[in-house]
Amino acid sequence: MPNAGVTVRDDWNQHWNELAESARANPAQGFRRQLVFSLLRLDAAGPVRLLDIGSGQGDFAAEALQRFPNIEILGLELSRSGVERAASKAPSATFVQRDLLRPAEIPSQHENWATHAVCSEVLEHLDDPAGLLEAAKAYMRPGCTLVVTVPGGPMSAFDRHIGHRIHYTPGKLRSLLSGLGFNVKYAGGVGFPFFNLYRLMVICLGKSLINAASSANDSLLARVAMRVFRALFCLNTRSPLGWQIAAEAHLTTTTQSGASPSHCAGNVKLGGRISGLNSGD
Repeated sequence: MPNAGVTVRDDWNQHWNELAESARANPAQGFRRQLVFSLLRLDAAGPVRLLDIGSGQGDFAAEALQRFPNIEILGLELSRSGVERAASKAPSATFVQRDLLRPAEIPSQHENWATHAVCSEVLEHLDDPAGLLEAAKAYMRPGCTLVVTVPGGPMSAFDRHIGHRIHYTPGKLRSLLSGLGFNVKYAGGVGFPFFNLYRLMVICLGKSLINAASSANDSLLARVAMRVFRALFCLNTRSPLGWQIAAEAHLTTTTQSGASPSHCAGNVKLGGRISGLNSGD
């Protein structure tokens, strides 16, 4: 969900029209969803109202409803194409086309609405990430759990093609959230070593990945590689050196003890407390 004044690389209708299938098949997307679920701990929560900030084509919302059919979901998405795709995947959720960086009145039924919120792989596209999160706070009730994921590590040609402005460190993400009044319970790097290895492959492929990702048909080699990495992600260690950056924060001033996500995207135990994922750059 990029900001106003978009360029070609920020045309999100075009993005989803060209890259929806490759995004769905990308093993990193599944890895992130498991990471987000492990930090949200929805199985330990009461009634859940989940705000998906930058809901894209609805893959996260659809999986959330499969896992927890009784939760309510509100997705905010910049692109009409994303909203339409998401509505078809998760018909019981509500998706709204909204640019959070443009002033707009919030429907009264959505003010202070969310008990939980997700902002996954959005902030790196923005010149004003603080402005987006500040606007999103109006949808969150006090105490709302916010989970954020952003990329870390080096930036690839493909990252630039799809509009990345910045890659984060845990310290930079923690500082951003703290400055907006969130109590940051956890901020750290996840996915070492195999997520980092996957990212290095993306970097090495360079501009060739741009055309490959837009193709409707993945090569046999690409399909095999995706399956291999999907399995390898479950062997990641608990090292804080991973290039997937994540944070859990709360819209409250109460200090809370820390908990870290599981390191395995394929077998995350929601609500589990894992030591060894230290925050820091």
